[in-house]
Amino acid sequence: MGLGVRWTLHGDGRTPAPGAVVRPDERLTWPRTAGLGAQHVVAMFGASFVAPVLMGLDPNLAIMMSGVATIVFLLATRGRVPSYLGCSLSFVGVAAAIRASGGNSAVVTGALFSVGVALFLAGLAVQRFGARIIHAAMPPVVTGAVVMLIGFNLAPVTASTYWPQDQWTALLTMLFTGLAVVCLRGFWSRIAIFLGLVFGYAVSALFDLLFGKIHSPAGGPEAVDHWRLDLSGVAKADWIGLPAFHAPQFEWSAILVALPVVIALVAENAGHIKAVAEMTDDPLDDTLGTAIAADGAASILSTAVGGPPNTTYSENIGVMAATRVYSTAAYWAAAGFALLFGLCPKFGAIVAAIPGGVLGGITVILYGMIGLLGAQIWRGGRVDLRNPLNLVPAAAGIIIGIGGVKLQLTESFELGGIALGTLVVITGYHTLRYFAPAHMKEQEPLLDEGTSTYDEEPGGTAGGPERTDG
Repeated sequence: MGLGVRWTLHGDGRTPAPGAVVRPDERLTWPRTAGLGAQHVVAMFGASFVAPVLMGLDPNLAIMMSGVATIVFLLATRGRVPSYLGCSLSFVGVAAAIRASGGNSAVVTGALFSVGVALFLAGLAVQRFGARIIHAAMPPVVTGAVVMLIGFNLAPVTASTYWPQDQWTALLTMLFTGLAVVCLRGFWSRIAIFLGLVFGYAVSALFDLLFGKIHSPAGGPEAVDHWRLDLSGVAKADWIGLPAFHAPQFEWSAILVALPVVIALVAENAGHIKAVAEMTDDPLDDTLGTAIAADGAASILSTAVGGPPNTTYSENIGVMAATRVYSTAAYWAAAGFALLFGLCPKFGAIVAAIPGGVLGGITVILYGMIGLLGAQIWRGGRVDLRNPLNLVPAAAGIIIGIGGVKLQLTESFELGGIALGTLVVITGYHTLRYFAPAHMKEQEPLLDEGTSTYDEEPGGTAGGPERTDG
């Protein structure tokens, strides 16, 4: 079996016929393929660049390793699963929690390296025993609760760190981004976060020109006079150069905080495989374990050199659904563009200069979307929260995770926030299920059921089953 790096030309290579799709093993002409690859990179710009900035990691290294991760994924799945891998926002919460407890970038990447190892092992387990092993351990009530507490745990970061730096820019950026997400169509709706960043940049520059420096916190507790948009680092950055590498550092307290993200990543991968299978009309159940393991291997590789972990990106599924081009050749082109961007420090400096107020407006929406994805998992899995078996562990774990409740185990070790909340949800659910009466133990559906639907048009069926969420 090949590595999926040979493609046949689709038709004349120019424009697919009406209703036709370009399959993963096909391609258009190379100039058009390169253009589609660039489009995929732009589609993931917003979240994939915001995530490393929010985690305090080098955005240049993040984009470079996203290209490497994409290549690893395409080779591992032998070209059957078109996908771009970028830094997941699911990691932002644990990175913030680790830094809040005194961890530096090395400790953060060490913890996230451990997540990659756990994800890789989960993929091997799925390959060996089938997807049921994942579904048995993490039914929708557990997965949804963990995803929800990871997202909502981030609310204080926005409220206390980013929003106060420039509340009016944050408000305008939030409004613009919300309008872009809701009102734009097709490709433009897929890059709404990126457009929000551009809008916020422009507003910050305009406010600096009109009103001068702002007196507000600049990432610290004290208010100081500072420019909203400081591009001094951009002028000093080189056009060509390697990003900054560093080795991971391992601390058990940080690792335990990070490990719950594995649950969110398994759900992301399962939903991604299901969505791609529906769009390409190719059953991909046999690739789920491989895809999860490849995701983990790519994350191990990235965090080993100081970059963020990576996961499949739904923004790029949206681009495929809009263009009906599922060629993996386009993703190889996207990976190449990402590697080139990673070798441009000036580009990374522009990303690192994102004003705090802009991040405030963006993260209000992004963090909430992460949390509410948990509710979507509940909805898709038809979780009945009237059932105490579901309600009690989910309620307790979410409050612990969002509120930052802590459990002091020794003088030097404590569990709290995301780690403790996840532990309560998982152990609480399975313990209560053991003792619960039979009528509370109805079979749960698969964790990925109903979590991902991508339509070409609202109410259409070109990209998957008909939507029912309005």
